[in-house]
Amino acid sequence: MSSLAMQPARASGAFSIGGDLPVMRLGYGAMRITGPGVWGEPRDRGEAVRVLRRAVELGVTFIDTADSYGPEVSERLIREALHPYPDDVVIATKAGLMRPGPGAWEVNGRPEYLKAQADKSLQRLGLQRIELFQLHRIDPEVPLADQIGALDDLRAAGKVGRIGLSEVTVAEIQAARTITSIATAQNRYNIADREYERVLQYCERDAIGLIPWFPMATGGLASQRGPLQRVAKAHNATPAQLALAWLLHRSPVVLPIPGTSTVAHLEENVRAALIELAPEHIRQIEGAIT
Repeated sequence: MSSLAMQPARASGAFSIGGDLPVMRLGYGAMRITGPGVWGEPRDRGEAVRVLRRAVELGVTFIDTADSYGPEVSERLIREALHPYPDDVVIATKAGLMRPGPGAWEVNGRPEYLKAQADKSLQRLGLQRIELFQLHRIDPEVPLADQIGALDDLRAAGKVGRIGLSEVTVAEIQAARTITSIATAQNRYNIADREYERVLQYCERDAIGLIPWFPMATGGLASQRGPLQRVAKAHNATPAQLALAWLLHRSPVVLPIPGTSTVAHLEENVRAALIELAPEHIRQIEGAIT
């Protein structure tokens, strides 16, 4: 059996975060290994651990999480499943959202809070340094310079390797870059929702990684007579797999992080990296979303 058949995520190709941290482009988002409403323990803890271990077996080297997933649950499960981490596996996490209850999220960008959360994430993940630490949301009540400055202080202290942002505009990335270097932006972006197309274009121009969350959304494109169904049939694939394959084709800076709580669904998602879209299929898909 070929190496790509055993580790299909490696077919997605590599991207160097910040120019010096290589990861396979098809990663794994660890939000869904928590309980309902991204709150509490998973219904099947054993399966959550198996998902994380299987992701690495399949060639995934980039795992994205946050202190707010659970809260804390996702980070603890990642350590339980994967520590000590393989040398090529990068665990990225985020801070800046608090969790008052299931399905509830509150922004907190106070510097002292961000720094304290980074220390807690380091402990929960069992890391000496978080290679990619992301501001989960910009807090409108706190000066941006204070929020980004806190992350830069963490980098100067050796606790953080690179800094990322989440759900930001081009103007916000530019403003943050006047304070420090920015390695990634994590925005909602998928085949059915390209509100942040300008952010992708900006990231591509400056070699900033774009991490699309909710990457498998297909909207009406996956209807029985939609273009995704037709192309999926030609590839013996699902519309969701085609949505991931399209993202990987869309730009070399795109790092999709599909999440799931089952091994079977994980294996299906990762096989999307093996799909090679012919020019006519790309035209069919993009003609329907233009």
